[in-house]
Amino acid sequence: MSAADHSSTKVILIALLANLGIALTKFVGAFFTGSASLLAEAIHSLADCTNQIFLLIGAKKSQKPADENYPLGYGRESFFWSFMVAILLFSMGGLFAIYEGYHKLSEGHSELKYPYVGLGILIASIVLEGGSFFACLKEVKKQNTYPNLWLWFRKSTASDLVVIFLEDLAALVGLISATVFLMIAIYTNDAFWDAIGSVFIGVLLLFVSILLAREVKSLIIGEKSSKDYKDEIQNFFRLENSEIKVLKIISLATGSNEVMIAMKITPGRIQKSLELIDVINRVEAQTKKLFPEIKWLFIEPDVKD
Repeated sequence: MSAADHSSTKVILIALLANLGIALTKFVGAFFTGSASLLAEAIHSLADCTNQIFLLIGAKKSQKPADENYPLGYGRESFFWSFMVAILLFSMGGLFAIYEGYHKLSEGHSELKYPYVGLGILIASIVLEGGSFFACLKEVKKQNTYPNLWLWFRKSTASDLVVIFLEDLAALVGLISATVFLMIAIYTNDAFWDAIGSVFIGVLLLFVSILLAREVKSLIIGEKSSKDYKDEIQNFFRLENSEIKVLKIISLATGSNEVMIAMKITPGRIQKSLELIDVINRVEAQTKKLFPEIKWLFIEPDVKD
């Protein structure tokens, strides 16, 4: 397991432990207060726990070595389980929160009991979720090579870290929203606002799940690597033989922090096949040393693209 994979797994475990404690606390609070927003948040945290278990399964399965049936390895397992998280966030989190809010609205906004207990639980949850989020953000900043987080989200192939980051961000925004709506409900003495808070949380989760599913889908289909390796590889060939030129290069993300590259090169004036093979082998070794995420590198000599 690479250092990046190990760090991502650590972030997932931190999020799992935090969400497990938060979910239990919210369920107890929802039972005593009757708050729709708090119950929606409890279901959200429970869904997050399941999501993180899925991500751990994906991280474990993606480490299996390549075999005859899967010659490029099992790296895309992490993409599949990340997609499952997006679906679960949609069905278990978002839809239930909207249903619970609608149910409370349709039955006439039953009175909140012990609302300040619910408020205290939400504030404590914000502190715990904030700790999980900033641990994830620290790891994102460590791995991010782009000028902003949005570009990292669009380009990164570390699907497990992308999922945890977006999930934690949505959880934090959801908790703050639930707190605000519950405070309005307490101030106005009208549980209508608490029910509206539940619907808002559900809509937020649906938006996040659709955004997440869209990004992970592109990785499952076969998205190119976010990094452009052509200049560095061309330079390696130039140092070996100034006439060798990279005609075309295809890079493909085969898992979180895993890349496959195929390319065509001109052999220049090298006529002997063994000499060309030696050059290619040296360039392969140099490339994989500089870019350890490249697991497979295929080079084809040709005279034209």
